[in-house]
Amino acid sequence: MCGIAGFIGNAGEESLRAMLCAIEHRGRDDEGAYLSGVSSLEGSKIALGHRRLSIIDTSQGGHQPLFCNHGRFAITYNGELYNYRELRRDLESRGEIFRTESDTEVLLRSFALDGLNCLNKLNGMFAFAVWDALEESLTLVRDRSGLKPLYYTQCGNNFVFASEIKALFKFPGVAAELDLEGFNQFLTFLWPVPPKTLFRGILQLLPGHYLIWKNGRIQTGEWWDLDFSVEEPVGDERDWIAETAEVLDRVTQMEMVADVPIGAFLSGGVDSSGIVASMAGCSKSHVTAYTTGISTKDLEFDIIPDDVRWARAVANFFEIDYHETTLRPDLVDLLPLLIRHQDAPVIDMAIPSYLLSKQARETHKVMLSGMGGDEVFGGYPRHLAMRIASAIDFIPSAIRRPFMETLATVLPGGLRGPLTAPLRNAKKFAASAAAPFEERYLGFGTYFTANMKRELLNADYFRAVEDFDVYATHRRYFAKSRNFSPLNRLLYVDFKTFLPALNLDTIDRTSMAVNLEVRAPYLNKTMLDFASRLPSSLKIRGLMRKYALKKALEIRLPREIVWRKKAGFSAPIRAWLRGPLRPMLDNLLSLEEVKRRGVFNPHYVRAMITANDSGREDYSLQIFQLLNWELFSREYFGK
Repeated sequence: MCGIAGFIGNAGEESLRAMLCAIEHRGRDDEGAYLSGVSSLEGSKIALGHRRLSIIDTSQGGHQPLFCNHGRFAITYNGELYNYRELRRDLESRGEIFRTESDTEVLLRSFALDGLNCLNKLNGMFAFAVWDALEESLTLVRDRSGLKPLYYTQCGNNFVFASEIKALFKFPGVAAELDLEGFNQFLTFLWPVPPKTLFRGILQLLPGHYLIWKNGRIQTGEWWDLDFSVEEPVGDERDWIAETAEVLDRVTQMEMVADVPIGAFLSGGVDSSGIVASMAGCSKSHVTAYTTGISTKDLEFDIIPDDVRWARAVANFFEIDYHETTLRPDLVDLLPLLIRHQDAPVIDMAIPSYLLSKQARETHKVMLSGMGGDEVFGGYPRHLAMRIASAIDFIPSAIRRPFMETLATVLPGGLRGPLTAPLRNAKKFAASAAAPFEERYLGFGTYFTANMKRELLNADYFRAVEDFDVYATHRRYFAKSRNFSPLNRLLYVDFKTFLPALNLDTIDRTSMAVNLEVRAPYLNKTMLDFASRLPSSLKIRGLMRKYALKKALEIRLPREIVWRKKAGFSAPIRAWLRGPLRPMLDNLLSLEEVKRRGVFNPHYVRAMITANDSGREDYSLQIFQLLNWELFSREYFGK
């Protein structure tokens, strides 16, 4: 796991070194740089840079950039190939002779022989750049799910790329300017929708896509897509349950390939517990796992249960090497730090993710995670809410819509007590349940509606964003998946938007901030192929989410772990806004400060805070969003 950077343009080695310095935290074991002239563009250079975290072939054989075919091809690569040994044997049968034991050389020689056709053979997480000196072309590639990030921009005649946006700003002429469409998406979803970022002219390479630069022109294309058209009939349910268990074991063992010890994150939920169960079954030594809990006081206002007791139960069941902490961060210092690592406002899960990664890095370089289980097997509350909402579709819209809108208005959203979670969830459900299928799902994922943004933004900003169709990308994915089952349509849209833009991006940044690699067996190619075939009715059965996975794990885990209530991996933001974050909130979102920034209506922001404090509404995540926006603006756009 590493960081990569490079450019084609009129700059020198000092620019490349500055870019690498900006992402030094991604790989502290080694640094490499390559520069050469580009004859087709007079005065321009190709530059490839690499920061290394040594996982496979920890010797100098893994040093990058790496070259082959007498220097024709050069690669800088961030990631891991879990099937590199099988690929190597195939390449050796085709006459290739290897100089190292690294997966990097396997990838480079595969590309040199087969070009983009090699990509479908790869099973791993990766973002890489290959320079072909003969053709004078540069190819960028990103993995299927978007586990590894890759950003790029064009600045004049210069093309620049890197693992993180901050590295792009080290190239001469690349500046931090707000992208208004990305900003509009951020207010809607908490994150800009790929390929957009919050910075004008800076784009993400989409997951499962490639980019080719040649003669100053750029071509992009898709090399892989999640295909639910191959969904199979149910047949004998027992066969599917057995195959679910077998595939989970296979991908977990596959992702344990490394030349360093591997541990696991353990939340006590079914996804991470299933990973630990598979690790315990195939590991020759004790499994090491890390978890973090939330104090009783912080849980008073929040909808998330405390995971620690469930994680302890799993740890005791498998007798693993278990490490546990309680979440008590210094938020005043931590939030600005995380924003600098994220190059964006942070979400609540960034805080426990960073602290857990920091703790795990004391003993390990690599951790396995349960990320992706919800997207693969249908585990989010909104997936179930969509099914429940469809049950009232028989009621005429003229009756259904006003009734649900009234219900959403009268229900309280932020009261403390045992009904906290049910009331909040019911209020959010009622706000969108009466809408048509696609709008209903988009409503469940919206934080600031168009009407709210009209009140929130000052007049100039609202006029600048009001014509953007903030849901356009989601609608394209809905249209592309129109022939899938209703549930698989939701999973497809999540896989293309929510998963890479929020979850994977957050996990990558917070773990790499402490030089830690995190792998996700549920997003392994073998698991994705299986999930594509798995019948939708075995993903959600009745009101039971992730049915196939839970049935597969019933014989491996205590029943109360398998069928416990779902808890998201997040932080007690609602409690923190009333406690340790309150001084920062009152300062940065005061009437004076909001007015000075000039983006938001200070009186509307204050009204949201008042409604949230009273318990009438639950605006905690929106307020946290605005607080982080101010911190982000100070970091990138000045005081």
